[in-house]
Amino acid sequence: MAKIHRNNVGSLVLDRSGGGNFRLWTAFSGSAFRRKLIGTLGCGVSRHHRDEDDGGVGSPVQKPKPKPKPNEQQKRSESKRRSEKLLELLNLSETSETSETGVDEVEVDTRRKVEVFEELQGVCKRLQFEEVLLQKEAAVDIRRLAKEDSEARSTLAMLGAIPPLVGMLDSNDQDFQIASLYALLNLGIGNDTNKAAIVKAGAVHKILKLIECPDDSPNSSVSEAIVANFLGLSALDSNKTIIGSSGAIPFLLKTFKNEDKKSSPQARQDSLRALYNLSISSSNISQILETDIVPYLLSIVGDMEFSERILSIFSNLVSTPEGRKAVSNSPEAFTILIDVLNWTDSPSCQEKASYILMVMAHKAYGNRQAMIEAGIVSSLLELTLLGSTLAQKRASRILDCLRVDKGKQVPEGYGGGMGAAVSAPIWGSSSSAGQNRDFKVALSEEEDDMMSEEKKAVKQLVEQSLQNNMRRIVKRANLPQDFVPSDHFKSLTSTSTSKSLPF
Repeated sequence: MAKIHRNNVGSLVLDRSGGGNFRLWTAFSGSAFRRKLIGTLGCGVSRHHRDEDDGGVGSPVQKPKPKPKPNEQQKRSESKRRSEKLLELLNLSETSETSETGVDEVEVDTRRKVEVFEELQGVCKRLQFEEVLLQKEAAVDIRRLAKEDSEARSTLAMLGAIPPLVGMLDSNDQDFQIASLYALLNLGIGNDTNKAAIVKAGAVHKILKLIECPDDSPNSSVSEAIVANFLGLSALDSNKTIIGSSGAIPFLLKTFKNEDKKSSPQARQDSLRALYNLSISSSNISQILETDIVPYLLSIVGDMEFSERILSIFSNLVSTPEGRKAVSNSPEAFTILIDVLNWTDSPSCQEKASYILMVMAHKAYGNRQAMIEAGIVSSLLELTLLGSTLAQKRASRILDCLRVDKGKQVPEGYGGGMGAAVSAPIWGSSSSAGQNRDFKVALSEEEDDMMSEEKKAVKQLVEQSLQNNMRRIVKRANLPQDFVPSDHFKSLTSTSTSKSLPF
């Protein structure tokens, strides 16, 4: 075997392998080779033309016959042919370089994947060891490997990493528990299959044992890891019912309340988000309502850090009859929700609060009366003027629900017997018929008087609401306090419905 290495001028290298074969390798890079090729061809063409012009050195005395000069068409044709030939050579060189580079990249990528798989396989084998220190190191490695690599999460699960990690939760060592909890957490990120496998392996019940232990309650680090796992696992619909029925809701609410002052801000946020995930499933509403979550969330809905998430939970609760009943029975629930429409500038919070009120007004007539007494009309009118498009639509629907429905609402002073007496025909003498007609006329006049009184009351209420609304608008717009509204705006006070508004 013979090899000729790079010479001093750096032109070519000769490589002789077995069998007498020779292979020439260029010592130049691809770009250098192309420059050399162009220069060589250019020099050859120039020298050819120069020899034709000078006749060469040492030529005989007798000069050859002059060749006919090519015309311009022939020159262009010859130049084009040489250019095309040169282009073919350059393309051939580039194709060869690209194919060799592509093969190298595939080999490197395959080698890297094999190395990663062997590393993951080794980590999973260490989980099977009985030595505690090796298991803990393996759990830490799984947490690191699965943090940002989705392929590693799937591969580790297929290699059987989940059951040993779940079994590690039985340990009394809190560092051991934390390593296992965060490894499971990272394995479930963005992988619904792994989330279902973790719950199926019994992780929820083992986590609850850590919570329910009376002698050795989990510290803040363990509690934060537990809440993070409940948040991740509850994102899967099939896990919501299992987690909700397991008894995790009281722990999540306790963590959010932070009564023992041990919960970190991140743990409080995660617990509230987990409660929201669980409230999506209607089967969990009864477990949620068994706690004091409704009055507590109403009391802190003004905290802008949690307002939007709390209103989202209420939106899920009022989708069920028991949820609507719990909210309406809570003291000052409508007053608090109406205040959200007044003080918040967040379109999302306004939309969610208006949705809650719209559902409750649509489902129960008693809720409408409570809303009117809490002063919802003025807030709804302001929302139809200043709210987002969705909030305006919802406010208009609530106003439609609150509108007096003529001819369908029976005054409270009249019982069922009176209504039956009025509707039933009285047969007999003409005097009896006349008395019946006189009674109907008197009752109709009395109903008209009562209806007119109701109209006056509603009209007065709307006028007051519009005046209050106008004062708020003037205050927000920094207009003079003696600002006088236009006649067009004043004309809006002549109606009690939102359908008369100009939009």
